[in-house]
Amino acid sequence: MHVELPASFEAFSEARRNGFLKAKAVKEHGGRIAGTFCTFTPNEVFDAAGIHTVSLCGTSEETIPAAESDLPKNLCPLIKSSYGFALTDKCPYTYFSDLIVGETTCDGKKKMYELLGRLKRVYVMQLPQNADHPQALALWTEEIRALIQRLRSEFGAAVSDEDLRQACKHRNRQRRARVALMELQKQTPPPAFFKDLYKVLDSLNFSFDQESSTQAVEAMTQKLQREYDEGARPVSAAHKRILITGCPITGVLEKTVGTIESNGGVVVCMENCGGIKPARHMVDPQAEDIVQAIAERYLEIGCAVMSPNRRRMEMIRQLVEEFQPEGIVDVILQACHPYSVERFEMRALAKEMGIPYLPVETDFSSADAGQLTTRLSAFIEML
Repeated sequence: MHVELPASFEAFSEARRNGFLKAKAVKEHGGRIAGTFCTFTPNEVFDAAGIHTVSLCGTSEETIPAAESDLPKNLCPLIKSSYGFALTDKCPYTYFSDLIVGETTCDGKKKMYELLGRLKRVYVMQLPQNADHPQALALWTEEIRALIQRLRSEFGAAVSDEDLRQACKHRNRQRRARVALMELQKQTPPPAFFKDLYKVLDSLNFSFDQESSTQAVEAMTQKLQREYDEGARPVSAAHKRILITGCPITGVLEKTVGTIESNGGVVVCMENCGGIKPARHMVDPQAEDIVQAIAERYLEIGCAVMSPNRRRMEMIRQLVEEFQPEGIVDVILQACHPYSVERFEMRALAKEMGIPYLPVETDFSSADAGQLTTRLSAFIEML
């Protein structure tokens, strides 16, 4: 099968060209790609259908000016960046996606999906807004069944219950590998700076070989622990232990985690979407109704789009007990109203637990980098 690259391919960086070539190779060998935006996406369904999933969340300000031709300037930078990459054909995974799947999480994303649907084939799942509502599980289970039917009718995918059970086992293994790597940070001092761990974890979102990437994470965990047991101490005991919570941080990783770890701190736990929050929940592959079991697993994710969002606060309390942070940094992307409003409850929880708390609101630009450095370094010094 011959697959065309975008006309601007030669102008891209080497890393991006490699991404295009990797996705192109998948398509040329008859593979299919589904682009996703959120941890609520039931990846097991796509695995069972033989479809590769890859994250499409924008991570830089590069395409935001193009996105602002259609989207308001005072919108979340992650939404603008994601849409901008689709609009400019600069994201290899958006460009080669056979289907883009979204969920009705925040209002900004919901409206962005409408515009994105003019560029690509988009399917939006109706996510319940209160995970504790009596009808939430039934609604989300039926949404997953509808997705399965869509994949069957559109791509001829079988998606049997046995396929789903096997997919759940593989995804559970990958989640356990992610968690095991992050839980190394419980040690005092931790064996690594989290920025380095995060790059490994984030790379799983762009892998077309789940087995080998899971093995690589497992091998890295073993290597780090072995070196630590042999006396390696890349992080000193003087580094202040920080727990990160809030919005997805890939687009602001350097400004937040990088700054913390360059100024006397070390992130011992990240609760955010790319961290431990979605990784600890497993699916029971032996459940009688495997689709419902998948739905139950995803509804356990404590995202601020849920109202009320007791699961996030329960997890933070648990993580504080396990990882023993000396401070909490709440990263909020500009115009992200769910997390911005939720800082009220997060501040109250931190006060109750007796842990210093710092909310920081930022975007994908470098304009506030100096201010963030000042605030974060002062917070760490205060600890």
